[in-house]
Amino acid sequence: QVQLVESGGGLVQAGGSLRLSCAASGRTFSPYEMGWFRQAPGKERKFVAGIIWSTDSTYYGDSVKGRFIISRDNAKNTMYLQMNSLNPDDTAVYYCAAKAWVSSNYHYWGQGTQVTVSS
Repeated sequence: QVQLVESGGGLVQAGGSLRLSCAASGRTFSPYEMGWFRQAPGKERKFVAGIIWSTDSTYYGDSVKGRFIISRDNAKNTMYLQMNSLNPDDTAVYYCAAKAWVSSNYHYWGQGTQVTVSS
């Protein structure tokens, strides 16, 4: 089974940047797609960014377009989220997720990493 572990969260000032990492392990890890989600206090979990593992095709939620960049290193089984121009509205727990097939849900999830952006 696949295990996902996020890292790189922390406290940053508005306008600053952070880079999150998601390390994947498990037997023959080969997802169809991986993505990042976030959940702010008192709000629902929202999609942030996704990447098709085999083709490097990416897409983003409207709130982060132009500011965040998702990428991956297949050799390291690692996914990244470069977050730039951060603002307090980006404060949330960020989760790494993966799905095996195009028609499936995101069924593998990490434990999350806290990102806090101060004014």
